Amino acid sequence: MFEVRFHGRGGHGAVTAADLLAMAAFLEGHHAQSFPSFGSERAGAPVVAYCRLNDGDIRTREPVVTPDCVIVIDPTLVHQVDLFAGLRKDGFVLVNSARTLELIGLGSLREEFDSTHLLTMPATEVALRQIGRPLPNAALLGGFAALTAKVTLEAVGAAIRERFRGDPAIAERNVVAATEIYHYVRQAILSGERVLGVPTN
Repeated sequence: MFEVRFHGRGGHGAVTAADLLAMAAFLEGHHAQSFPSFGSERAGAPVVAYCRLNDGDIRTREPVVTPDCVIVIDPTLVHQVDLFAGLRKDGFVLVNSARTLELIGLGSLREEFDSTHLLTMPATEVALRQIGRPLPNAALLGGFAALTAKVTLEAVGAAIRERFRGDPAIAERNVVAATEIYHYVRQAILSGERVLGVPTN
C-alpha cells in the first residue's frame, strides 16, 4: 500500500488532487481511495486530503498517519501545521514553491529523510501561466508521477480529462500544466548539474 497525504487550504484543490490521483491509479488497474478531512469549512482554512493506492483491496478508511508521500499545496502552512508527522523515513515530499527547501524553512528535512525524495516545484507559477488561475493541484500530480513513478503521466492526464470532461479546454490546460511539471522534475532528477529543490528560473 502506498499512502499519500495532501496539505492545503480550502479552495486550493487538495481534495480534487486526491481524487485525481485515485482516479489515475484506478485507470491503471490499481485499487485506490481518496477522502478529505476538514477542520473549519471556510475558504482558506487548512485542509487535509488522503489517497491510498494498492494492488489489492483497501479495507481501511482511517486517516493516513504514516504517509509514504506528503504533498504540500500551500507552503504558508509550513510553520502552522505539523506537515510531516508520521512520514516514513524513505518517504517523498513535494512542496509547491518556487524557492528551495532551505528558503522556506524546511532545510532540516534533508537530515531526516532521503534528500533525493525531497523536492520543491513552482506549480502555482506553472498553473498561472498555463491555466490562468493559481490552482496547482493538477500540476503537482505531474510532479508526483515523475518523482515516485507510482502512476504514469498518461494516467494523470486521463484522470484530468475525465474529471473536467465538461470543459475540454480547461482539462487540456491542466494536462499541459501537469506535463510541464513532470518534465521539470524529470530534468531535475536526471541532470547532474542541478539539485532537487532548486527552481529553473
